[in-house]
Amino acid sequence: MDNSLRPGRGTLLRLTWPIFVELFLQMLMGNVDQVMISHYSDTAVAAVGNANQILNFLILTFNVLCTASIILITQYRGAGDKQHAEQVYSVAFFTNLAISAAISLLIFTLNRPIFRLMQVPDDVIGQSSLYIVITGGFIFLQAMSLTFAAFLRSNAFMVQSMTASIAINLTNIAGNALLIHGFGPIPPLGVAGVAISTTVSRAIGVFMLYRMFRRYVGGHISLRALRPFPKSLLRKLLGIGLPSAGENFAYSLSQITILSFINLFGTAVITTKVYASMLAMISYIFASAITQATQVVIGHLLGARRVDETHRQVMSTLRVSMLISFIASLSLCLFARPLLSLFTDSAEVLALGQKIMFIELFLEQGRAVNICFVRCLQTAGDIRFPVTIGILSTWIVAVGLSWLFGVVLGFGIVGIWCAMAIDECLRAVLFIFRWRAGGWREKNLVAA
Repeated sequence: MDNSLRPGRGTLLRLTWPIFVELFLQMLMGNVDQVMISHYSDTAVAAVGNANQILNFLILTFNVLCTASIILITQYRGAGDKQHAEQVYSVAFFTNLAISAAISLLIFTLNRPIFRLMQVPDDVIGQSSLYIVITGGFIFLQAMSLTFAAFLRSNAFMVQSMTASIAINLTNIAGNALLIHGFGPIPPLGVAGVAISTTVSRAIGVFMLYRMFRRYVGGHISLRALRPFPKSLLRKLLGIGLPSAGENFAYSLSQITILSFINLFGTAVITTKVYASMLAMISYIFASAITQATQVVIGHLLGARRVDETHRQVMSTLRVSMLISFIASLSLCLFARPLLSLFTDSAEVLALGQKIMFIELFLEQGRAVNICFVRCLQTAGDIRFPVTIGILSTWIVAVGLSWLFGVVLGFGIVGIWCAMAIDECLRAVLFIFRWRAGGWREKNLVAA
């Protein structure tokens, strides 16, 4: 195992902080296009918003191989098998390239029928189609960006990935400022300007990430690595990535269903949900960052079959995650009213928000455990259990009890938040027992 990846708080901190910064930037700047285009026209906002709904869903398909690549590359490197690690680079790159090409064709030919199925207004469809054709036509850039970022992270080059993310976001903002309303000889381009800016920033990001991949990782992308085609390696990548993608899809649908319950309670309650979710993200963003860093460390450990050290590292990460999440959620609970007052002066929203932030104390402890063990169990090769439990619990417990507590018993959004807290805590208990049972110790993802 690389000495720079030996377990320890120093190593974890070095790997965690760039991921944390990158996730924080994504949280702040995830909707930058819609914020900047809002000063152009409301129709443009609706157009970009509807197009991004489709694009964001399609982009999830690229993460199937990216997530699996991180797990396999770390374990192959931990096992000292650089040849197979090199093969993963080529298989993941060309497979995502092929998938993104197919998606581009789909977007070109079917975007308008899809928008009509979504009941997008006629005065919006034209601009939505323009935006999605430009960005979707070059969606392979996003696929390549995610792929190279995954390669860098799997080799512990988190700072480089973060640097590229910062450059992409800053370029996008500068491009929006120049192109949306025009500047000098550049005419106002509106939605087209946002699309061009997004595409150019992604192209710059791919160039940066590829150069970093070659400089720091020293990896190679070659068609020769696919002759003969490594079917078993692709099966491993899909076997790891597809279940996780299925869980994410099921979770997204469950959240949409729960939102439909919340929509029954009126605008003030919907507004409370938006603000509460935004504040809650602060509680678990660190847990997500440190767990992604832990994935890299334990991937190398598991590749070298050092399972006892893997267990100690995971438990150390769990303790730190729960502590930081508790401190963050307690702070949000204590200062809920002044924080919510930054966004609204509605007495109803402020009162409901305070109640939800109290429930968050318990919810976030469960979520910290789940974030940690889901990623670590998957890295260890225990793929199906966390996926199955995740799907069953989110739909039976979170959705089922949300309907019962919130709608049937009339507790509204407070009842729904209690249901989601029960779901997180129940899964947390099950994952703790699963990890301690030790079945993951016998699995080996990189065995021949």
